[in-house]
Amino acid sequence: MSLRRVANVVGLFQVFVGLAMLIPVVVSLLYREGDAGALFLASLTTLVAGGALYLPTRFNGEITTREGFAIVTMAWAATANFGALPYLFTGVLSSPAAAVFEAMSGFTTTGATVFADIESLSHGILFWRSLTHWLGGMGIIVLVIAVLPYLGVGGMQLFRAEVPGPTPERLRPRITQTAKLLWFVYVGLTAAQTLLYVAGGMGLFDAVNHSFATLATGGFSTKNASMAGFDSRYIHYVTIVFMYLAGVNFSLHYRAATGRMVYLRDQEWRLYTYVILIAAGLLAVVNFASGGYAPGVAGVEGAVRDALFQSVSITTTTGFVSADYEMWIPGSQMILFALFFVGGMAGSTGGGIKVLRVLLLLKQTGNEIRKHLHPRAILLTRVGTRAIREDVMANIIGFVILYLLLCLAGALVMGFLGMDPLTALAASMASLGNVGPGFGDVGATDNYGWMSDPALVVLSFLMLVGRLEIYTVLLLFHPETWKARRSFH
Repeated sequence: MSLRRVANVVGLFQVFVGLAMLIPVVVSLLYREGDAGALFLASLTTLVAGGALYLPTRFNGEITTREGFAIVTMAWAATANFGALPYLFTGVLSSPAAAVFEAMSGFTTTGATVFADIESLSHGILFWRSLTHWLGGMGIIVLVIAVLPYLGVGGMQLFRAEVPGPTPERLRPRITQTAKLLWFVYVGLTAAQTLLYVAGGMGLFDAVNHSFATLATGGFSTKNASMAGFDSRYIHYVTIVFMYLAGVNFSLHYRAATGRMVYLRDQEWRLYTYVILIAAGLLAVVNFASGGYAPGVAGVEGAVRDALFQSVSITTTTGFVSADYEMWIPGSQMILFALFFVGGMAGSTGGGIKVLRVLLLLKQTGNEIRKHLHPRAILLTRVGTRAIREDVMANIIGFVILYLLLCLAGALVMGFLGMDPLTALAASMASLGNVGPGFGDVGATDNYGWMSDPALVVLSFLMLVGRLEIYTVLLLFHPETWKARRSFH
């Protein structure tokens, strides 16, 4: 492990974050708000700190696997800490723990917020919140790999540690080319959604912010009521479509853009779609039958729209809300609770366990049942025509066990900090799964601003662990990670 290399790349990423902070400065100047100076100071501080770490530690050579994991974890942690500076320097938040929580929630695309009155925030701060989503959605490190070819040497180590899913997929032989293609699709979908929002009557500022939050499956809104603040069926349906697309593996979108429509042949995509449609169908029927919607065609359409919206929003871990689902009957709430454990597809911007892992676990369970009937049979777990190696299955099983244990551990800590059991479990699940809203006191219409600093710190850590899919972060706590080449030279 070369700390010099780790420090160098972490510093470089902070330079990019500092440059990104200049965009909210421009937004603040355009709206003639008084926080442009504070935002510029946050940008300057981040640039100077990143440059001071990067310039003296430049190196030649390849990044090792251990260094890759260390770089990704430390870069994300540093990014959240420097990303908190705009909130602190402008004075909208006075607690460092709350500011880091908000920044971590943004970059990890969780969407949990400590702000009770979002609409009172300046345009510069609102744009920074949404921009943290957009940068974190596809991944800051993937962006830097795309822009700086020299990180292509050893860049696969960084790519593997950051991109969600059990098996990161290359679209091109060179990892820099893959990173560029992923960002090309990401930018294209963001632009398309923005144009559709504007065509539906949404203002340009709100359109850009909500497109950033949707494609990143983040959920930060410029409205206190989230998407329920827009009384427009058109806007809700556009959001549903793009939340769904954001939860799909972006390599499938790229293949579709190049004329290869392979969605239907992808087993993970089929399960992802079935889960959403079945959950939405059940929610629509149960909610309408329970009398929660007015009778007639308008009531049916409202029930179907809200059911689709919340099913897609929770499954993809976007966290937008079109209705207060805590007012639904307990059966409907349990359907949404189950969706917390699914997540988007591998290779999407969604969080959670991921549909591919759920699919493989179901297949593996089926094989284990068959082995009891045919003890001598040799059964392989397959996705399509591809057989899944035993080490990959072991990794997936270990991941799911760790995921559930971390959910429980987080809930226990929240309980010891004074939260009721439902809120404690929901906050832990929503943070680790990068969902944002949960149940209890962190429900659809609530926020996290009432929590103590220790609780916010723990939840920030869970967000980071969830975004980097557990192993990347936990490896840093393993003694063997630090044994080889432990120097700053």
